[in-house]
Amino acid sequence: MPCFVPFSNRNLDTSIFVFRPMVVVVDNLINALKLFSSSTERLGCVHSSIFRSIHGNMIIWYGAWIKRSTENKKSLHDSLLQMLTNVSSMAILADHSFFEAYAGESKDGFPAAKFSTGDIISIGAAALASDNMDELSYANLALFKAHFKNIQGAVSGVCMRSEMNPRVVCLFVWKSLQSCYTWILNTDYRATVLPYLNRLSPDIKFDVFRVVYVSDDEVPSFQYLPPQQMLENGGGSKQGKVIQGSKNAAADV
Repeated sequence: MPCFVPFSNRNLDTSIFVFRPMVVVVDNLINALKLFSSSTERLGCVHSSIFRSIHGNMIIWYGAWIKRSTENKKSLHDSLLQMLTNVSSMAILADHSFFEAYAGESKDGFPAAKFSTGDIISIGAAALASDNMDELSYANLALFKAHFKNIQGAVSGVCMRSEMNPRVVCLFVWKSLQSCYTWILNTDYRATVLPYLNRLSPDIKFDVFRVVYVSDDEVPSFQYLPPQQMLENGGGSKQGKVIQGSKNAAADV
């Protein structure tokens, strides 16, 4: 069953935690984060996933949450940081934030960037020295709109901005690792994309990841309820709110 990043935060909140492993056997860290994923379900996590950098030394944990107030979100964030002290001996928590998705597109008609274990994801991030996010957010969106439809091999993409620090992110889901490499080489990322953002951000990062875990891998016979239907149902168990039988599919993110 796929995980997904919504194209807006209308029904779901999203969070990202970035880790730099300090252990030789990174699988131990990934297993610990899988346990962390299981423990977040009782806090309202709809689904979660783990991305592992293909070339670098970085692990990302992604979670999508039932929508909540700003105050409750801050309380949740504090609780998550406390829970993650269990992995502090294995990795440095390099970055963490809730993110607002503000734009996105897909070529398969699905209203979210969806991915499964084994899929390839690229993430570009730019941090702003000042607190003026509007121009950087617009630049991130303009680049996405200018390139996405012409990128061969890109399945979907989403633009997000951090709710806790001046940072924007652009995430792409790819058909294959080769498709991602071809785009990077053919577009000359350093010569075309970076100069456009360099004038706004002194801190630009780009990496390619493989999805190594999706929280719902254990329940392949189920699919997501549309988030709007989740909210309409109310009450019931978390499973009743989030997933339903295989005859239903995610239709309204």
